[in-house]
Amino acid sequence: MPHIDFRKKISLARPRPYGSNLQRALESDRGRIINSAPIRRLQQKTQVFPLERNSAVRSRLTHSMEVQQVGRFIVHSIYDRLSENEKDAYGLSSLERAVESLVEIACLMHDMGNPPFGHCGEDAINRWFTKHLKELAPMQQLLQELSSETTDPIIHELCHFDGNAQAIRLVQSLHRFNLTYSQAAAVLKYTRPATERADQVPTDKNYLTKKVGYYITENSYVNSLMDELEMAKYCRHPLSYIMEAADDISYCLADLEDAVEKRILSLETLTEHLKRTFAELEPDNRPIKGKHCFDRLLDNVYQDAQNDEISPTHKFFIKLRVEMVHPLVNHASEQFTNNLEAVFNGDLNRALIEDNSQFHALAKTFKQVAINHVFNDPEVENLELQGYKIIGGLLEEYRPLLDLDTDTFQKIVRGEGRKLPVERRLFNKLSRKHVAAYEIALKEEAPVTNPTLWEFYLRCRLLQDYISGMTDQFAFDEYKTLLVSD
Repeated sequence: MPHIDFRKKISLARPRPYGSNLQRALESDRGRIINSAPIRRLQQKTQVFPLERNSAVRSRLTHSMEVQQVGRFIVHSIYDRLSENEKDAYGLSSLERAVESLVEIACLMHDMGNPPFGHCGEDAINRWFTKHLKELAPMQQLLQELSSETTDPIIHELCHFDGNAQAIRLVQSLHRFNLTYSQAAAVLKYTRPATERADQVPTDKNYLTKKVGYYITENSYVNSLMDELEMAKYCRHPLSYIMEAADDISYCLADLEDAVEKRILSLETLTEHLKRTFAELEPDNRPIKGKHCFDRLLDNVYQDAQNDEISPTHKFFIKLRVEMVHPLVNHASEQFTNNLEAVFNGDLNRALIEDNSQFHALAKTFKQVAINHVFNDPEVENLELQGYKIIGGLLEEYRPLLDLDTDTFQKIVRGEGRKLPVERRLFNKLSRKHVAAYEIALKEEAPVTNPTLWEFYLRCRLLQDYISGMTDQFAFDEYKTLLVSD
């Protein structure tokens, strides 16, 4: 095996250097993230049920805290698997606290770029821009003046908003957290620039690049990060695999628990769905825990829950986690160590638990039951339709700002534009931090040669920043406010 040294991937290097102690540097990262506005907003962004008033149902914040715990568990399991000699050989002996901290905070950060209404919010933003971007007056003019080679990458990016890429943008361009490169890299889940299409990437990196990973505004930052941590193009940081596995393990159970809490499923019905789905995905019925098969473990969980006099549902999911999460964590850690060279290089082209094992079937079972019996519930679908309407409606209300030419918009930015009262009032509603990021990017060296195209791109990004930063309730309230004012 080629030389593996995790000290090359875990360092205190950051865009604006200071300090010389790794652990203190990571504690500084932890403080910056935990005390940040994007993390606080997660408490009002829900996991499956937008605008949910039942506090027992998960928010993005409580989900992220659960992912944190699973991430720690995987790190401990990885260290338990490695001998002292292996830890020494791989440069891991003195890095356990650092690895644990990096994974924990990456898990906490992993959803902070998500817009209101989750994946529906992402889709709503992309649907609106796909439908309307080429109709906007500045873009119509640019399409006449510039070649498609110049405009196509920008159009592709603006029509592919993604919460993962937005998290990197929050770290660098919107909040200037100045995190260690290692901490930022641990949350860089996908490695494709948003200006590139998926079919432009080598096939042996198709999983690592199945979604966009970062925007053109963060291109130089990500390049610096990858140079510092010796990450090859389209490759990941090794700790991002742990963050991803922790998320996969956590949400597949959490969504089902929330569905039972909402009385969409009963424990009896859920148990039947899980048994039937697992049998379809894993006909060989390989053991999950010791010599025990899935059905037997699930029966034990269900029977124990029936004996609880206070809350059978609570008992069911506590027991289910013990019986199912432990094998999944052990399998994720085993896959990390068994594929250590590919993981270290960041070119393992799959998730840790997606390997056609019985554990892959186990995680897939929980996800499949959620897809088939939770996400298609009328209440969930109605909430998702509301999300589409709210996000699309907000973008439509702010559209006048995108229809202005560059000079006119700049007048509004400068506080002028008295002859455009609607546009001026809409602009005044935007976040000052987002406007400041727009102005700073406009002054910096542009990666696009045409200044008009670059300004219009940043203006579209400004609006996406503002909308995606909203909580579910704020987006709903803003939507109602703007529609009433019409």
